[in-house]
Amino acid sequence: MGCLYSYVYALALLGSLTTALQLHCLAHETHHYHKKHKVALFVFGDSIFDPGNNNYINTTTNFQANFPPYGESYFKHPTGRFSNGRLMPDFIAQFAKLPLIPAYFRTDHRRFINGVNFASAGAGCLVETFSGFVIDLKTQLGYFKKVAQQLKKMLGDKESKTLISNAVYMFSIGNNDLGFRFSTNSTIFNSYTRQEYVEMVIGNLTNVIKDIYKEGGRKFVILSVGPLGSTPSARAFKLQQKNNSGYVKELHNMAKMHNKALPKKLNNLEKTLQGFKYSYFDFLRFTTNAIHNSSKYGFKETKTACCGSGPFRGLGSCGGKRGQLKEYELCKDVGDYLFFDNGHPTEKSNLMSARLLWNGAHNLVQPYNVKSFFEFV
Repeated sequence: MGCLYSYVYALALLGSLTTALQLHCLAHETHHYHKKHKVALFVFGDSIFDPGNNNYINTTTNFQANFPPYGESYFKHPTGRFSNGRLMPDFIAQFAKLPLIPAYFRTDHRRFINGVNFASAGAGCLVETFSGFVIDLKTQLGYFKKVAQQLKKMLGDKESKTLISNAVYMFSIGNNDLGFRFSTNSTIFNSYTRQEYVEMVIGNLTNVIKDIYKEGGRKFVILSVGPLGSTPSARAFKLQQKNNSGYVKELHNMAKMHNKALPKKLNNLEKTLQGFKYSYFDFLRFTTNAIHNSSKYGFKETKTACCGSGPFRGLGSCGGKRGQLKEYELCKDVGDYLFFDNGHPTEKSNLMSARLLWNGAHNLVQPYNVKSFFEFV
């Protein structure tokens, strides 16, 4: 009995020591936050920003990149990122002297002080976009609100409010909504005009931004939708469907319509919400410029993907894990390419975008650059 008591006592003591150690680590991290006052980064969006959240949800391989050759250039293994290496938020975190911002499903509350990434490949502003397979923007907002409550418990009211108000909120969203309109026969989408549909997508985005503003957020970074009509996937489709190439033109026109309306909405928010600041990155213009001036941007190939199969390697076969397409080609030098797979940038391209966001030309990033958001506390 004495031995059993000693064993139980030892376990209890070990548990107490473990708890004490955890509390000490938490106190140290909290003190580190107080001392450094680094600006946190919260990330929302789709596959352009997803660091691997879709590894943890019930979805299909169409919305996952947790297999080789994804991630192999930098991480040396797949992480769930739709690229050969790092994404834009990874580089922004690096420039801001933050650690890599963790996926929401891969972190615990003690690491929230640097920010969290909620992005999900395939996600849209609309709940209906690929519903059941992705984490839509509204759900991502719900996760952020949970994080805000946990920060309040960890840091207290005053410090959590300071963290939330100083933080930067970064979005890449809308790409899948526009593509989904053309990939579904649902009358709920086809009953809207193109203009009404775009307004609905942007309206959902701005509602989420306003909800974060109510939570205390003030500094927002928003990407335009990308080159939906110029990806290797779109080029392959256009080549294979000669009698139906109007789809690609429609997609491109809707992207332009979206990108014309979004900055106006953001400008209105700045006028009506006190303290609201935003940085808008014309991702479509940057990519289009790179496609048509490849050598100027240091690329040798801007129309064909590094990884995939079919025309322009535009079929979604990279990695051989999606559907019936098991065979794929992989380029020799990924540094020559703008696109890694049929619709996503290479790490090199992501770095260029991040540098522009950080301190880029006014015609691509306006009215503020992202560097100023991390300097202004």
